[in-house]
Amino acid sequence: MAETLKRFMDNQLIFLVEDAPEGDYQARALGADIFTEADTLPKLREAVRDALLCHYEAADRPAMVRLHYVREEVFVV
Repeated sequence: MAETLKRFMDNQLIFLVEDAPEGDYQARALGADIFTEADTLPKLREAVRDALLCHYEAADRPAMVRLHYVREEVFVV
């Protein structure tokens, strides 16, 4: 069971998704040199997919992608 979980975890790529200052979205891969951006979340998913197609051969491409959304909010008390 532990070996199956390890293979599953090794075959995924996590992207950190943040709001960009211009109002769109930016996604940066953790552990890989991949960055992309788009003005809507559906377009960002397409951009991530396109980036993976460009960066990896079919045999090396991650089987699963996780988009981890991070939103920072600052306010004065």
